[in-house]
Amino acid sequence: MKIVLLPLWLLFAPAIWGQVTGKLTTVSGQPIAFANVLLLKVADTSLAKATLTDDKGSFQLDNLLPGMYRLRLSSVGFHTWESAPFEWSSAQPGRDFGTQVLRENARELGQVIVRAEKPLLQQQVFGTVVNVESSVLTKGSTALQLLERSPGVVIDYRNNGIALNGKTGVVVMINGKVMRMPMEQVVTLLNGMSADNIEKIELMTTPPAKYEASGSAGMINIVLKENRKAGTNGSVSFTAGYGWGEKANGNLNLSHNEKTLAVHGTYTYSRDRSYNHLFGAGTQDFPVLGGEMHGLFWNTRKPTQNNHDASVGVDWPINPRTTIGGGIQYSSLHISAASFNRREMTIMPDSLLLFTGNINLRNRWQSIVNSIYIERTIGAGNQLSMEVDYIHYKNGNPTNVHSIFIDEHGNLAGTNNDTLFSPNQKGFANTIIQVGMAKADYQKQVSKKTKLETGIKGSLTRNGSVSGIESLVGNTWVTRPETTNDLVMKECIGAAYASVNMQLSPTASLTVGARYEYSHTLIDNHIPGEKPIDRRLGTLFPNLLLQGRFSENSTWQVSYTRRISRPSYNDLSSFVAYNDPMSVFTGNPLLKPCITNNLKLGYSYKRFSFSLLVSRDDRPIARYQLTSSPSGDLMYLSPQNLDFQNNGTLQASLPWKVTRWWSMSYTMLGSWRHFRATYPKIPAEKKYVAYSANFTQSFTLPRLFTMEISGWFNSSSYDGTVKVNSFGAVNAGIRKDLNNNKGTFQLSISDVFSTIKYRSFYGKLSEDAFNGKSEVTYNPESGHSPIIKLTYSRSFGTAATRARKQGAGTLDEQDRIRKN
Repeated sequence: MKIVLLPLWLLFAPAIWGQVTGKLTTVSGQPIAFANVLLLKVADTSLAKATLTDDKGSFQLDNLLPGMYRLRLSSVGFHTWESAPFEWSSAQPGRDFGTQVLRENARELGQVIVRAEKPLLQQQVFGTVVNVESSVLTKGSTALQLLERSPGVVIDYRNNGIALNGKTGVVVMINGKVMRMPMEQVVTLLNGMSADNIEKIELMTTPPAKYEASGSAGMINIVLKENRKAGTNGSVSFTAGYGWGEKANGNLNLSHNEKTLAVHGTYTYSRDRSYNHLFGAGTQDFPVLGGEMHGLFWNTRKPTQNNHDASVGVDWPINPRTTIGGGIQYSSLHISAASFNRREMTIMPDSLLLFTGNINLRNRWQSIVNSIYIERTIGAGNQLSMEVDYIHYKNGNPTNVHSIFIDEHGNLAGTNNDTLFSPNQKGFANTIIQVGMAKADYQKQVSKKTKLETGIKGSLTRNGSVSGIESLVGNTWVTRPETTNDLVMKECIGAAYASVNMQLSPTASLTVGARYEYSHTLIDNHIPGEKPIDRRLGTLFPNLLLQGRFSENSTWQVSYTRRISRPSYNDLSSFVAYNDPMSVFTGNPLLKPCITNNLKLGYSYKRFSFSLLVSRDDRPIARYQLTSSPSGDLMYLSPQNLDFQNNGTLQASLPWKVTRWWSMSYTMLGSWRHFRATYPKIPAEKKYVAYSANFTQSFTLPRLFTMEISGWFNSSSYDGTVKVNSFGAVNAGIRKDLNNNKGTFQLSISDVFSTIKYRSFYGKLSEDAFNGKSEVTYNPESGHSPIIKLTYSRSFGTAATRARKQGAGTLDEQDRIRKN
């Protein structure tokens, strides 16, 4: 009973919270209204709290957590005032800065623009934060394109995958909520998500214990914008563009914030007509075709994507200590694609077979996310939060295939009574994913130097999927038994964590935590002869972080984490999806989860940061590897477990401000990797070095122009036993801010030199199924033509009116943090 009543007592217990107050005036004693009040963390200058002065020049910041802070006061036309570093603790419940006087700026400007000065990249103890709003290239992009430009992130457009620092075990979150679907589907949805609604991206290579342990490579958290300006405010943006096909995007963002209620909502529509091409050449030995074969393969795909996204949320502070709220997010994605395949096969010594196939595909995704939460401040630095979510995904993916398979004399290969070589085939795949999740987190300031975080979480997932391929034999559609599935997966995960942060000395702190997760996965294929998969796994995931500083500008960290990558239901199930008459996509019921141990050393000096990450992956998962079917007549493209992979990654982030109008940032990663695979016919082991680099050059030009040039490069690497050659891109953009808050025009060019091309080599490291050796080149749309987009955006509302009164230009830039 005590355990049951404890959360209720915590909700309504009396509270003590930290507070910073003060007043701002001119030299003559006049109050300065609507000035920026920023409370910054001393350790990394990140924003802790922000507000505006009222019409009397007074300000107040509440609910502070213990720590070292610096107060910054600024207003257009005045010099910025900044306090010395100060510490807030439970022993000092409040700090009054009294009346601060700002001196007028002697330089009179006809138009003042407060430009984006938050750095593009910020290093945190868990990884890297990409402040995407600070990039000229953000407007008009998709979430997937933002990830592609982020350091250490590689997007595999061939297989719809995401890798972080050379590892594919990545978990993607939106606002801290895990996208519980196969990675292929996550990539599809991110490719339809507008970047206009994204504030930042957190690349977490060593997440703390409060996050799920899933993701052997780490977690990517996409944080959406949340407008907290007082009154009614909003923004609109419109994008038009062209690459191979037309692009369009429209975005509306609205919010109404009062002390007693906050309501916010967004709507985005996007359209993208695209193109990609694949060419392959190689040799294989297919018994069903009569022996050794030399082949050429072409695939051209022309997808058209339309996406609708809408969200609405409410935050209701029912008293100064308690806030309740909730929200609904809805997404509808429709992709239609025409795909043309051609394959020329020479069966040694001189027999020729020709295959041509036209595949028409439709992919419809609908998703809805419902969430409610309650947050309660309990005493100084103590807080309880509870949240319940329900997520529903629905996907329909029908395909129609019309093909011709003939020999050099024009005769049909196989017979019309053969389902494998039937000229008319169709596929169907319908999926429904339902997720229910509940969690509770509690933070307690045990003492001045010790803080406790603890919580519990439970989730229940049900995935239902019906799929198969039918062949027209004579006048009857016949189901191919080897391609049919009727899957139901149920997964229950329960977790509990505890983490203690201790201030060991004025310059060093220690965080020790652990998370225990128990998962029960049941996959039942309602097809005769298929055995259910029943797996239970309970694992402890420890977490340790030791950090400190040598001086105010010099900090260091040492951390250890243990993580897991569980196979998705697509990875485990034996579904089959059509590729061509000799090969299909399928799952692998024998897959095991991957366990990873990470050790990270980090050092930062001012804005320069360096880190060394050493990790060991046991049974990492490599997708789309080549194996043969049990009957030996089909090639399977399926996920497989490597035996292990050892990794050592050195990262350096080097930002420079060359002049007042020119700044640059470089991020470089170098990795040593060692893996072994025993699933091929001949086991393989490889040691190699890989590296990647990102750069950004930003220029502040006269007449309110801003220009940015950025680029990235990834060296050759291995995806399982498949070698992937190096590739990269250069992007450019220019922005024009209009006077009197009339908005912004932005022109961007993606892949300026059309250099994104993926060249993959199969069968070089080891002998693949059917003795295959091939080279495949995949060209996405930008590999044929740069993608050019023009975006207009504008803010409006109460805060915009205040900005005009102060003589400011672009509202979006007004509350960003000024560089030191």
